[in-house]
Amino acid sequence: MPVNVLYSTSARATGGRDGHSATLDGAVDVKLSTPKELGGAGGDGVNPEQLFATGYAACFLGAMKFVASQGGSAKVPADATVTSTVGIGPRSEGGFGLEIALEVSLPGVDRAAGEDLIAKAHQVCPYSNATRNNIDVKLSLA
Repeated sequence: MPVNVLYSTSARATGGRDGHSATLDGAVDVKLSTPKELGGAGGDGVNPEQLFATGYAACFLGAMKFVASQGGSAKVPADATVTSTVGIGPRSEGGFGLEIALEVSLPGVDRAAGEDLIAKAHQVCPYSNATRNNIDVKLSLA
């Protein structure tokens, strides 16, 4: 499906999971380290799953705000949060796979209206669209 690209960014990684990654514009610059659970030494670096989790959480919150701005959905309160949990592990088919859980907190929003907003945001969020039919994404309202 074609996309009318309005913004793009580039990043470069060296050294894999125990290396370094940065956006070419310098806005993000991180040391990488492999978690002990994946056979690494751990350490003070971040890993790709952490970066994915932070990106998905922020993007999903933005998608909820977009949906609300279009009318017909609950407004997103200023103290709303999205907690994204990304899990990685071996797949039965071989290789590795991801699973994702998004827990949304919408203080003061009626439960039915909040669930409707989350469902609509899941249809427009680019991370949700990229993962759909690909990665198990569990949505919940806190």
